[in-house]
Amino acid sequence: MDTATVNGPEDEVIDWSEIDWGCVEDDVRRLRQRIFTASQAGDLARVRNLQKLMLRSRANVLSGVRRVAEINAGRETAGIDGKTALLASQKAELADWIQHESACWTPKPVKRVYVPKANGSRRGLGIPVIRDRALQAVVLNALEPEWEARFEPKSYGFRPGRGCHDAIVAIHTTSSGKNAGRLWALDADLAAAFDRLAHDHLLASVGAFPARGLIERWLRAGVVEQGRLTPTDEGTPQGGVISPCLMNVALHGMEQAAGVRYHELGSDAAIVRRDSPVLVRYADDLLVLCHSRGQAEDVKERLAAWLGPRGLAFNEDKTRIVHLDQGCDFLGFNIRRFRGKLLTKPSDAALRRIRDRLSAEMKALRGANADAVIAKLNPIIKGWAAYYRIGVSKRAFNDLDAHMWRLAYKWAKLSHPNKPTRWITNRYFGLFNPSRADRWVFGDRDSGFYLRKFAWTRIERHRMVPGMASPDDPTLADYWSRRRRRRRPPADTATRRLLEAQNGRCPRCRSLLLAADQEPQSPREWEQWFKVLRLALRKQAITTGKPNADAALHLVHRHCQQRDYPNIGSGPAETSASL
Repeated sequence: MDTATVNGPEDEVIDWSEIDWGCVEDDVRRLRQRIFTASQAGDLARVRNLQKLMLRSRANVLSGVRRVAEINAGRETAGIDGKTALLASQKAELADWIQHESACWTPKPVKRVYVPKANGSRRGLGIPVIRDRALQAVVLNALEPEWEARFEPKSYGFRPGRGCHDAIVAIHTTSSGKNAGRLWALDADLAAAFDRLAHDHLLASVGAFPARGLIERWLRAGVVEQGRLTPTDEGTPQGGVISPCLMNVALHGMEQAAGVRYHELGSDAAIVRRDSPVLVRYADDLLVLCHSRGQAEDVKERLAAWLGPRGLAFNEDKTRIVHLDQGCDFLGFNIRRFRGKLLTKPSDAALRRIRDRLSAEMKALRGANADAVIAKLNPIIKGWAAYYRIGVSKRAFNDLDAHMWRLAYKWAKLSHPNKPTRWITNRYFGLFNPSRADRWVFGDRDSGFYLRKFAWTRIERHRMVPGMASPDDPTLADYWSRRRRRRRPPADTATRRLLEAQNGRCPRCRSLLLAADQEPQSPREWEQWFKVLRLALRKQAITTGKPNADAALHLVHRHCQQRDYPNIGSGPAETSASL
């Protein structure tokens, strides 16, 4: 791959509608794989040269702009300058600016916004301006594959191909079975990790990375809250595209600091020594499984000393050492042994939160019609069930369905206070779902829409990512391809069948229809995923070709359907129709 091929013609005007996204993805993937391979081999000089090539790459610029302006859920959110890039002309202009005029760019302060946390408090996010977001996406593709070759095997947060479910299965694999040895857990929480991360240590870890100066300027750009600028002498703002990767870089080496030792360490396996603890980390949340309370206390002392130079410390109110017979909560799951058997179930706190939320939503929907209730609650129900479907959740699902039925019946009674019970049950409950022999499904007889049940989501055992396996490793391309095909997205049956028939790819641009290497990582993110998917289906963001004698049914992107692509195959032109 020569420089001219990667960088593209210097004076070419970008026509966003004519970009071959399949070729763009291939170019970026190959460069990431070359960086990974060089880093894995320890050839740092070659890593730096390839990273410079990635930072200049036209394909990488186009991919970065597409990520922040077309794919990310926050694409419509502006920074302090109030600008977005939603139009094709704006995306093309942004890509051209990055490639030819961004060398002297001074990063802008981030805009502080707050989102609710699970415990009722608020988490501060920093929203960069659109130019900084796009530049961060470009820099991320150069930085991430170098560290993917180094990251520890049981680090699962904000990494390609890994997620919360892998962390939960890693814990279950370590401490399940009657003869399991690691039955003590250090359940640790870092106090405001993103806000207190030491800049000097992070920049030293990044080393001679070609865009190190730009990263430093992002870290020190400041925060604007209620019109006032506050300097940032420490921390990396949550909300930036590159922030999670920087946190992983800063926390790299935590397993070694905790005393974790491996017999065998590779992409296909990571076998821990018999007397070693096991540390499972998801971003700044961690759980250390130990053989005894004394070993857990020793690990805590080791980690406290290791975290100090990085500007971090344990949150003592949330950090504790427990036996797994007593149990602990991690990433929304309760991990506890019952009669020698380890079970991972939705935590009591998670169940309480979802019950309270469903009750609050139904109360707010009094006076609305049944369709509005269904449209509001279905993504919440499907999102929560999708996240917890890998655990021992069937009883929790049934209990939540009973709770939801009581809420729906109460809503119906309040909507029709003068109607008898038989009239209400006949109007709002029945066999709405033809694939379920359940006459107590809440629905609307006029539209046919109905409320899903938690228990309709199948319990699926998640298969953990082995060892140090990474999608950037070219030797594992077949493994990741098989893993994507095996994974069943929790969409409706018709959509899932079309995705499988098309290998998950749009037949026009050849890029993936759904994010392949990073599933949603919380019930809220799953809820957002379902909302976006439902909205997209109604607005033809994912559409099909209308079937006729010669044309087959296909899923395509909305932006692909709107462009003048050549017809798929040799059949007549397709007419679009929403799913």
